Amino acid sequence: MDSLNSTLSVPSIVHPPFFFISGFYNIPHVKYYYIFLCFVFVVTVLGNSFVMFIICIERSFHTPKYLALFNLAVADLCGSTALIPNLIKTFLFDSQYISFNACMANMFFVYLFSSMVSLILTALAYDRFVAICLPLRYHTIITITNMAVILTVLWACTALYYICAIFFITRLSFCKSIVVDSYFCDYGPMYTLACNDNSPRHVIAYVGLAVFFCIPFLWIVLSYVFISYALFTIATWEGRLKALKTCSSHLMLVAIYYFPDVGTHIAALHFTIHPNARIINASLCFAIPPMLNPVIYMLSTEEIKECTKKLFKRKKVAATETNNQIKN
Repeated sequence: MDSLNSTLSVPSIVHPPFFFISGFYNIPHVKYYYIFLCFVFVVTVLGNSFVMFIICIERSFHTPKYLALFNLAVADLCGSTALIPNLIKTFLFDSQYISFNACMANMFFVYLFSSMVSLILTALAYDRFVAICLPLRYHTIITITNMAVILTVLWACTALYYICAIFFITRLSFCKSIVVDSYFCDYGPMYTLACNDNSPRHVIAYVGLAVFFCIPFLWIVLSYVFISYALFTIATWEGRLKALKTCSSHLMLVAIYYFPDVGTHIAALHFTIHPNARIINASLCFAIPPMLNPVIYMLSTEEIKECTKKLFKRKKVAATETNNQIKN
């Protein structure tokens, strides 16, 4: 009877107390790469914090476009904070073991903020589409309330999706191995470690790729097809260049975010990529765009450049007045 009960009983879910993040394979002087990522993280924090500060204090930036840019800076800052410090701690200080719950949290936050960057770039593409293709209706369609609703829905739906994805991961039994073949608690390498049926998680991975990468990228491309058509209807070259200039910073952000990943996926279809090359490329795809985004917007957006100049001029004048008062 006992043997029969044990046969009919449903096997329990096996969760290891920790996972081992494998990282790179025998790369000499790899610690210099982690030091470079540390520099990237510092620049990312300073740049995105400055953009958020400028948008908050300058009333002229309280518009739908800059609300989306503020959310982009938040996603960049939080995404880098979720990934880079943990990566440095893991490999630079030889702490490659991570608890099960910490691993789930790390996976959730890294994917949440990275996916939000993609969706916010899509929202900005929609903003540019309406501004150039439907200029007379722009202030009716793209209001700050509408943009706030769009961004709130994107944040909520993305968080809900990844909560469900993490829930399905916790339903897996990990009895094959605890070695995660990546540089963080990566969803794909983790669900392949399961010793029970992982096919639903396989579907979730492809749905996530489609919803948060492929569809936004196609939407952005389609938006710029319509924008290009609208530009040719403008009579003068000066008018075309002026309209195109408003899209330049967004196009650079899109190129930096999507093209390295697209190139990697195309390359993976034709030949085998070494694990070290895959990890370096993936980590740079996560780390570099958040660092460059604020730099691009500060250098290519006239309003932000002018506001930054005024801010530093005020500080310089205030510092001069303070010095004069001290001398007197």
